[in-house]
Amino acid sequence: MKWAVVAAVLLVAAVAEGADLAHRQQAVNRLLYKIYSPIPSAFAKLKEHATTFNPRDHISHCNDGGNSVNHLMDEIEAHRVLEQKHWFSLFNERQREEALMMVDVLLNCMDFETFQGNAAYFREHMNEGEFVYAIYVAVTHSELMQGVVLPPMYEVTPHMFTNSEVIDKAYAAKMTQTAGEFYMSFTGSKKNPEQRVAYFGEDIGMNSHHVHWHMDYPFWWHGQEIDRKGELFFWAHHQLTARFDAERLSNHLPLVDELYWDRPIKEGFAPHTSYKYGGEFPTRPDNKNFEDVDGVARIRDLKEMENRIRDAIAHGYADNTDGTHLDINNDEGINVLGAAIESSTSSIHPSYYGALHNQAHRVLGQQADPHGKFNMPPGVMEHFETATRDPSFFRLHKYMDNIFKEQKDKLPPYTTDDLKYDNVEITDVDIDELSTFFEDFEFDLRNALDTSDNVGDVTVKAHVSRLNHKPFYYNIHYNAKQDDKVTVRVYLTPVRDENGIKLDINDNRWSAIMIDTFWTEVKAGTHNHRRSGFESNVAIPDRISFEELIKETDEAVDNNLELSLNSGRSCGHPQRLLLPKGNEEGLQFWLNVYVTSGEDAVHDDLHTDIHGNHGYCGIQGAKYPDKRPMGFPFERRVPDIRVIKNLPNFFGKIVDVYHKDH
Repeated sequence: MKWAVVAAVLLVAAVAEGADLAHRQQAVNRLLYKIYSPIPSAFAKLKEHATTFNPRDHISHCNDGGNSVNHLMDEIEAHRVLEQKHWFSLFNERQREEALMMVDVLLNCMDFETFQGNAAYFREHMNEGEFVYAIYVAVTHSELMQGVVLPPMYEVTPHMFTNSEVIDKAYAAKMTQTAGEFYMSFTGSKKNPEQRVAYFGEDIGMNSHHVHWHMDYPFWWHGQEIDRKGELFFWAHHQLTARFDAERLSNHLPLVDELYWDRPIKEGFAPHTSYKYGGEFPTRPDNKNFEDVDGVARIRDLKEMENRIRDAIAHGYADNTDGTHLDINNDEGINVLGAAIESSTSSIHPSYYGALHNQAHRVLGQQADPHGKFNMPPGVMEHFETATRDPSFFRLHKYMDNIFKEQKDKLPPYTTDDLKYDNVEITDVDIDELSTFFEDFEFDLRNALDTSDNVGDVTVKAHVSRLNHKPFYYNIHYNAKQDDKVTVRVYLTPVRDENGIKLDINDNRWSAIMIDTFWTEVKAGTHNHRRSGFESNVAIPDRISFEELIKETDEAVDNNLELSLNSGRSCGHPQRLLLPKGNEEGLQFWLNVYVTSGEDAVHDDLHTDIHGNHGYCGIQGAKYPDKRPMGFPFERRVPDIRVIKNLPNFFGKIVDVYHKDH
């Protein structure tokens, strides 16, 4: 795919077409509205495009001369694409290929009218799941669609985020034309210890972050090389795993154990979730032994991939396709390993190192029916939207996280000179009480239900209990020798294990949770820097609801007003989950604040804090903002606490995170 597009040309074309943000936003809203039903007649322009727009007639408005349009149209006309009313999985190679054909079409559109016409046409001629994926990815990466806010995926395809019992009640409400609000419980029961942390794995905001991260940094990407993509894969999933472990400690559970191919999958999982079309998500019993999955992978293949990657770490180099070696005993090695383990198109040698991550997801997802005997649809592990619901997701990522740790542990520990920044001495950090609570959250289910022009709409909503935290501020008190720009990193790290035993810094530094990273200016003398938890650069606030997004956009279009949503990117850890849950007694964490030179910044304007949630998601289309390795300075071994403890620019103290009922 050749998606190189000159941004200036695209933007001029968009203005020439009169495609202002409000109209572009309205088109995307309507394209994603009730995707399993025909485009409503009320959306007259899209309805017309769906029936009269011929993509082949507009290839002169495509950057690739229409190659992508002709290819997709040939496939559709030959009936070689997946039918509608069928499940879609990105991990299915053919289904992914079809979705990417449409992505290719949309990213090659030279103007908004062509984008809109193609999207409306293919909405009615392609599988709904493939269409939704293509729209989300295209809007995320297209210069034409900059500023357009994607509606929450949990309100576009609610059945992927909601228990089937709730969907059944919503259908009953639609049939009786009676509005309804239904409480959604988490899967499992009190007999299942994993139920204690289901609020985290099944949190719809966290599920949304996971799927959007993989849309921002897709493993199949063939466009311009994404900066530090392999390292970002490591870092985002390392932090998910570290956060899951913190939630387990909060609930008196041991740290999650890694997955072993030779041992049974200890925790089973019953999703209680249905596809829109295709039946129930498969259930996996406890203590299921791994089996080869026909047409996907053998367990011995996964072991071989792992062995080759571990050999590369042990040797200190990875093999290129031409037989040459690339040194990975350095800070760049994690980027090489991340790309190889996923495996993304950036992999140094995909035919040799395989795709451990992607294949493992498929193998785990199909353990309920590994030989296709019952023709079951894919499991939750085969969708980024649903994967974290399954406890095996975190076991899988702990397994891969430990492989990454092997590479990091081979690197020499930092010395005091490596870590010292003499200009700033942190004298104290005071912080408000850290406390969490559960709250009720409401989201719309209407897009899960079929409709037509002559059937009235009914308000149906799901209510779910979700974790949140009380607002907090912290003050960093410091002495500075001179004015300067600085880099600040803030971590929370567990103090004790599940047995109450205090952890050595080298034992728990790999469990450090980054809760903020930012650039600012210090002034000479004694001062303090006050910052709110809501300013965190690893997290994002709740997404604007689909209903509100439609309302604000339609008002702007109807009244010829400028649309200003200020919603930002969809990729980002939920702000509500910035803190671990903690417990009633107060769970102890080290609060570590580390200040280094502003020279660590890649971009000159980072101290203005305009780039938002870069911590886990980087800056889209630009270099990752921090020159240092992700997780610095805790990503390397710390053989002695004195290396860090005596630094003037490092400060640590124990804080308690409380959980309260209200």
